[in-house]
Amino acid sequence: MKKIAFIGAGNMARAIIIGLVNSGVAAKNIMVANPSPEKRVQLSNEFGVLHTSDNVEAANFADIIVLSVKPHFICDVCQQLTTAIDISDKLFISVAAGTTVVQIQQALECQAALVRVMPNTPSQLGIGMSGLFASVEVTTEQKAASEKLMSAVGKIIWLDTEDKINDIIAVAGSAPAYYFLFMEAMEKHAQTLGFTAQESRMLVQQTALGSAQMVEHNSAAISTLRENVTSKGGTTFAALESLRNSGIDEMVSTAMDAAIARAEEMAAGN
Repeated sequence: MKKIAFIGAGNMARAIIIGLVNSGVAAKNIMVANPSPEKRVQLSNEFGVLHTSDNVEAANFADIIVLSVKPHFICDVCQQLTTAIDISDKLFISVAAGTTVVQIQQALECQAALVRVMPNTPSQLGIGMSGLFASVEVTTEQKAASEKLMSAVGKIIWLDTEDKINDIIAVAGSAPAYYFLFMEAMEKHAQTLGFTAQESRMLVQQTALGSAQMVEHNSAAISTLRENVTSKGGTTFAALESLRNSGIDEMVSTAMDAAIARAEEMAAGN
């Protein structure tokens, strides 16, 4: 069985570790490295994974190294590893936004096998959506291992070009926040209508959950599902017309394009 090291013990590392353990990966084959003990010890206590404060120890242990530190730490971590151990046969998986294959390979000082992954926060519940891009050095076996690893926390799609990672950010990576913002606005207005905070939360979250489940369990187009609950001249029609007149399509497109533009800026070091 491939051994996996997580450099960093944040939320995404935790989500993937939970998914791996739940999918049957032995805890003894997983090690997490983090300078401060709190998060890594908690992971070890909860799931039995190995832990260390030493990035080099974790990387030396593993066949697959998951870089799950903040983007501005990625290059420093890579330089630390490449100067300490032989990394030529290891697969690197990066979940950092805005750090390209070229930048990571330059920091590693070799053409390392690298898969960039853009997950989203529902991965913490095992229902995430991730986009994956493999560098040319990644073997068929390594690609399969990457797929298994990320499938443990949700659904995945493979990307043909690296720039599509930025599109994944706009469509899935950042997207939970779009829904949260919309839900937040609905929750606030529900309270102005006289519902309690608890009632407003329940009304909004259950409706959002039900709507998402209807999309998942129905092969019809999303537009068809919308039409099925919209009677001409009715209440839903009035609400949707108001949203359209406010330019919702343009607002969503502009917001998604802004996410892409920012991802491109981050990749350029801005």
